Amino acid sequence: MSPESYTLTDTHTHIYYQAADSTLDEHLSRCFDKGIDRLFLPNVDSASIPAVLETVKNYPENCFPMLGLHPCSVKQNFKEELAIIEQALSETKVYAIGEIGLDLYWDKSTLDWQKEAFRIQVGWAKAMGLPIDIHCREAFDELFLLLEELKDDKLFGILHCFTGNIEQAKRAIDLGFLLGIGGVVTFKKSGLDAVVKEVDLNHIVLETDAPYLAPVPFRGKENESSYLHYVAEKVADIKEVDISYVADITTANSKRVFGI
Repeated sequence: MSPESYTLTDTHTHIYYQAADSTLDEHLSRCFDKGIDRLFLPNVDSASIPAVLETVKNYPENCFPMLGLHPCSVKQNFKEELAIIEQALSETKVYAIGEIGLDLYWDKSTLDWQKEAFRIQVGWAKAMGLPIDIHCREAFDELFLLLEELKDDKLFGILHCFTGNIEQAKRAIDLGFLLGIGGVVTFKKSGLDAVVKEVDLNHIVLETDAPYLAPVPFRGKENESSYLHYVAEKVADIKEVDISYVADITTANSKRVFGI
């Protein structure tokens, strides 16, 4: 089946890191050649907002922004960062608040700040009727406690780069979240294939998290959004369905959560 006959959606990519680079056009051209026509771009801090918005301005039919403060960017001045991002939100059409969340891999000492920043940003999302795009690394227990605390009919979104077990997957789904499946699903010992096999495709969206976590056969190298088709092919293989079916369902899921 030719790529033109289906549309893949990269629900999480930092493609804007190349915004000032002439290779961005080539990068996106490779995406379009493979049917990857929809890309959602999360910033990570106030400094990364201009590159996100510049990329979106140049590719308004294909690139869609989300804004938030990444947990690894939560430092002592996080309230100042949040104020800048909140101002940008008032001036910009976005499709999610993200990426936001908890990360205990790099720095456990900022957990209380991370939680406070998360609560504030979830408040923005609820007020704006937007989904949240969650980054969670080595913090599932803490995250689920927070989500239970904040749970209501306005809380929904994507658990980006999901690498948890089946129990954690079911818990996230019960809380109203889709699972963002990326390159890790192609790693032999990740165990993510067993989770994907058991989870209904209606609860899954695809992503690259480029330039990080490149799928096999590019593992360990710089990732790019055009590699999303390797993720889609792996999911199709696990589910024993055609890649076009995976593309159709996961893109429909992305439209449902982002509203576009």
